[in-house]
Amino acid sequence: MEQHYKLDKIKELADNDQDFIMALAQTFLEEVPADAAILKEAVENKNYKLSYQTAHKMKPTIDMFELGVLNDLIEVQDWGKFEQTDKDVSDKLAIVLTAVDNASQEIKEDFNL
Repeated sequence: MEQHYKLDKIKELADNDQDFIMALAQTFLEEVPADAAILKEAVENKNYKLSYQTAHKMKPTIDMFELGVLNDLIEVQDWGKFEQTDKDVSDKLAIVLTAVDNASQEIKEDFNL
């Protein structure tokens, strides 16, 4: 449990309310993998605006679950925000996508979802 994510911030926020923690885990699974797929496609298609918007939307959840890739996600976000056409963020995107996949699988197992 909690190899690819951490619940420290969530437990503190939830004051250890298990139902609330479960709801946050479900929300993570409903939103973050879908957003990651949108982000992947946006970066591949050099859709800077959508890349920025999606990465920006993902940041609070990635931070709260402490996936350890917040700085990588911020680089992808900034690539989109500043339309850094001379920069390749595919390596940073891959790190974020792998972290999301790993955390999603682990959350499913840990919470029986």
